[in-house]
Amino acid sequence: MYLYNRIYFPPEWYPQSGIQLTWPHEETDWADMLEEVTECYVALSKEILKREKLLVVCRKKEQVTRYFTKMEQRRLITAEIESNDTWARDHGGISVFIRNNPAILDFEFNAWGLKFPANYDNQITPKLYFNGFFDGEVSQFNHFHFILEGGSIENDGKGTLLTTSACLLAPNRNQPMTQQDIEVKLKQTLGIERVLWLHHGYLAGDDTDNHIDTLARFCNEETIAYVQCTDETDEHFEELQRMEEQLRTFTTWQGKPYTLVPLPMADPVYHDGRRLPATYANFLIINGAVLMPAYGTPADDRAKRQLQRIFPEREVIAIDCRALIKQHGSLHCIAMQFPEGFL
Repeated sequence: MYLYNRIYFPPEWYPQSGIQLTWPHEETDWADMLEEVTECYVALSKEILKREKLLVVCRKKEQVTRYFTKMEQRRLITAEIESNDTWARDHGGISVFIRNNPAILDFEFNAWGLKFPANYDNQITPKLYFNGFFDGEVSQFNHFHFILEGGSIENDGKGTLLTTSACLLAPNRNQPMTQQDIEVKLKQTLGIERVLWLHHGYLAGDDTDNHIDTLARFCNEETIAYVQCTDETDEHFEELQRMEEQLRTFTTWQGKPYTLVPLPMADPVYHDGRRLPATYANFLIINGAVLMPAYGTPADDRAKRQLQRIFPEREVIAIDCRALIKQHGSLHCIAMQFPEGFL
């Protein structure tokens, strides 16, 4: 275990106490398709509840609990807190251990560079902490005047952070900070020792300025799964090829080349004539399983087989995310994990 300033940032595959979701309601962008997207949330929630706790931020707990059995509700925690939208990966707190003690880091969220309102979303994590929704052992809450979304960073648990320059250096995030300034801030707050910057790769329809969790993901400290495009006629081909080339230049914390595992490019998904950022990289690792987004196309099966090869010890479960992708996000984007000892 690395210790930079005695901070340990656990990876997503670290044993978990639970997952946070922020539930859709009639004042979110889901208003005109609330029933459809709620079906997705319920399906996802039931898989989580089989394996760990689920913390749901919602307007009214009855809007959530009615979908679950009494047995399922034993692991369900509801927090009645107002929200602008439902992207918990980006407005959720980030979990670290400081001197072996669980701590919540609360970075500022400004809806991907002031693209949308975020006044309520930005208050969720402090309200969860100061209203006792975390375990009593979580004795530290650190707020930083620094814009950082959970979907913009990938962590190997060994001191390495993977991110994209398009996002962390984007306008309306942390200007006038330079790349070097941002690296220093990430090291100070997350305890990491190095940052790998991807300068290529994007998905059409993405609102986040190229979040890393749509493009390339750590699966363990030696393996990166990434979106591969093999169709030369696809608009993504050149940029994703360049991303793949750059990934090959990266080495692990031990100085070895990463094991790179390609995920298929999702078959094109359109809504109102616009291509959506469908991606299989947006999977969620939970205790004993990997939940993967599915879009109702033949590529779903290929992606599931590939993820099962990457995670042979976990069950890979497809969740229909055709509703989620209509708002330009997917499965990982709506969920934030908490390690053991946090819920």
